[in-house]
Amino acid sequence: MVPKKKEGIITLFIVLPALVGIFFFYYCFAGWNFFISLTDWKGFIPSYNLVGFKNYVNLFHDPLFWISLKNNLLLILGFVPGVIFIGLLLAVLIDQKIRGEGFFRTIYLLPFGLSFVVTATLWTWMYSPKVGTINVLLEKFRLGFLKSGWITDPTIVMYCIIIALIWQFVGYSGIIFLAGIRSIPESQIAAAKVDGASIFTLYRRIVFPQLKASFITAFIIFMCFALKAFDFIWVLNRGGPGYSSHILGVTMYKETFMLDKYAYGAAYSTIILVLSLVIVIPFLYRVYRRE
Repeated sequence: MVPKKKEGIITLFIVLPALVGIFFFYYCFAGWNFFISLTDWKGFIPSYNLVGFKNYVNLFHDPLFWISLKNNLLLILGFVPGVIFIGLLLAVLIDQKIRGEGFFRTIYLLPFGLSFVVTATLWTWMYSPKVGTINVLLEKFRLGFLKSGWITDPTIVMYCIIIALIWQFVGYSGIIFLAGIRSIPESQIAAAKVDGASIFTLYRRIVFPQLKASFITAFIIFMCFALKAFDFIWVLNRGGPGYSSHILGVTMYKETFMLDKYAYGAAYSTIILVLSLVIVIPFLYRVYRRE
């Protein structure tokens, strides 16, 4: 047998490259980004003159920041619960040992395998007010009164984005929960059935309480994506009409790479990071403390 000390050294050498990579490419870059946000860098020529928290003060006084933050929170509140609930429902349906289970798993997961650029282009075409699939079908079925401008209507554009994102991620959500369900010992399921538990009672009392790890994984993944769903929205409608679908990532991109306000854009990036930590850390702390 390998001595424990030698085994620990071997383990350290195995995980060390990953730890170094994470430290350098995440923590060092995040620290560098925060440093840039404290400077007056504007334009193509770097400037490292420290101005303190001036960029953050300007950011908090910028109406566009609050519009972007409101849209981001709306995206989180609409997308994350929606994709988790529907994904859980799909997992329960597939778990009923239906015929062609592999086929349905593939169909549900297919949208997630597509590039966000591809799916955003697809939904742009579907949401088109004049030739879009949705309005054409509504007209064909004599439901023309339901036609809308969809992503050109500032009052509903964020809800259209939420629906499109749920469509793309719901299959992945279902796979996460299906894996959690299938990890539950079959003996527990069989014992509950022998005791006469109905399907509803079986899932409510036996299955769902043991999906805590799946819920945590799904929540963190989808919440983080909702905070940085830049590429999908940018391809879909550039954050329009106007600023009605701007999120923090879209505003950060425009400020940094279109207006060349690199320090100001770095401040936006830092806010996105802090917002992620503010949401994730208390959630994880509460869950693991209760456990």
